[in-house]
Amino acid sequence: MKKESLYKFVDSKNRILELYDRKLDELAIQYESIYIDTAFGKTHVLKTGSPTLPPLILVHGANGCAPIALDCYPNLSTKYQVFAIDVMAQPNRSSETRLSMKDTSYGQWLNEVIRSLKLEHVVLAGFSFGGLIILKTLEDSQENIKEVFIASPAYVVNGNPLKALMKLFIPLKLYIKKQKLKHLKSITAELFTNVDPFALDFLSVVFPQFDQDFTPVPVISSGAAQSISTPITVLGAGKDLIFPGKRMKKRATKIFPSLKQFVLLDNSKHVQDEKGNTLFENLIVESTMVQ
Repeated sequence: MKKESLYKFVDSKNRILELYDRKLDELAIQYESIYIDTAFGKTHVLKTGSPTLPPLILVHGANGCAPIALDCYPNLSTKYQVFAIDVMAQPNRSSETRLSMKDTSYGQWLNEVIRSLKLEHVVLAGFSFGGLIILKTLEDSQENIKEVFIASPAYVVNGNPLKALMKLFIPLKLYIKKQKLKHLKSITAELFTNVDPFALDFLSVVFPQFDQDFTPVPVISSGAAQSISTPITVLGAGKDLIFPGKRMKKRATKIFPSLKQFVLLDNSKHVQDEKGNTLFENLIVESTMVQ
């Protein structure tokens, strides 16, 4: 394994991709695996759903991958042709190139993917860090984008840094060092409304074996938000420790002129449960009924 790799040990990538393939097999769906060359590196995409349906790009969150996103929102492919992206520099099949969150590199990258796929009037849907990527994409160019949906998105507001340090960062460092299950469960209990077994299996390998990005997450400026004209729907979580839903609703309502709706799940933590995922799906699916 090369020194500059984000995977810490020789067999780390293989172990993580075995879990990736396990989740993909569990989905039991028809799909096509695509690799796209971009200026930032190779990008892997899972394509599923009929080509006669309108296009939707699905963007997962940090420490995630395309099969996890497809698992969270399994009904989107009944109304859309779904392109689930493996975000670069995350534990998946795309390039390990880590882009800057301080500029629009992530937006330039995703717009390049959209152009390479020859998509027009595309819907973008993403969770957490995927929300940051989608907003960066709108900042870069809105030309081919019809509408966006973001759940618990990064880049709108941040939570209390002291709480994040005590409840997430320190337990994460302890888990990376000692790999004791109690530390992993402490992290997931703060992040997940309901923790599923696969999430524990995946993160138990990813956290200690994949280089974590501890760069502070920026927030979008009011000026950049004002420049966005694409309709935006936001799903916020009332008990979200890292991107608090109530604070997010207040700021999103103020800065986004194109905010179509903001839905707040009062009892949800950062990662929604199945009920929250279904609600997010329904918000997206309903948009196909509006011409």
